[in-house]
Amino acid sequence: MPATTPRRPVSLARAVREVAGREPVMGAFIARAGPMKLRAGTGDYFASLARSILYQQLAGKAAAAIHARFVDTIGGTVTPQAVLATAPDRLRAAGLSGAKTSAVLDLALKSTDGTVPLAGLESLADDEIVRRLVAVRGIGRWTAEMFLLFELRRLDVWPVGDLGVRNGYRLIHGLDAMPSEKAMEPLGDPYRPYRSVVAWYCWQAVHLARGDMLLPGGAAAD
Repeated sequence: MPATTPRRPVSLARAVREVAGREPVMGAFIARAGPMKLRAGTGDYFASLARSILYQQLAGKAAAAIHARFVDTIGGTVTPQAVLATAPDRLRAAGLSGAKTSAVLDLALKSTDGTVPLAGLESLADDEIVRRLVAVRGIGRWTAEMFLLFELRRLDVWPVGDLGVRNGYRLIHGLDAMPSEKAMEPLGDPYRPYRSVVAWYCWQAVHLARGDMLLPGGAAAD
């Protein structure tokens, strides 16, 4: 991801219109799938990242149950201090694996000792945020990119390592094979600085193909 700086806020609707007007196939899919809906960030960067760590590689219901037990175990409020005050064996008893216990403790420690400060992240460029976050055990590039997109609502995130994005691009464009990470990188260039919009619609293409969602008006996907 090349260096980018926070831009003047642009509405999602405007970004979607820009993307839809640049390429007919993507524009047709956007018209079919409906408006982009991106949830608001929580504003609590530590809690958001801790949740991301706990949710990694787990199905939604199982991850939600473990996360709820984790929150209860540390006293009901997700803060670095609460995590560090909780014995690792209690975190394990709440359902965290050894790796996730180490990761959430590392996040708590590094966010308080100055190694990975979280305050003011919103003012940093995308690549600097990624560089900072991947210094935490258990946070890789994908997790950092999801933080950029869903917590900070950055509009030019292009997570080429995400299988859903690559498969969705294949579905939208009718490709025989899913593009590789390397091949996907330049495919996002025509949509700068709104590649997050394309990524989001790629995920929607996968949901539609699986029958996980309906089109606007209640119509089923073809």
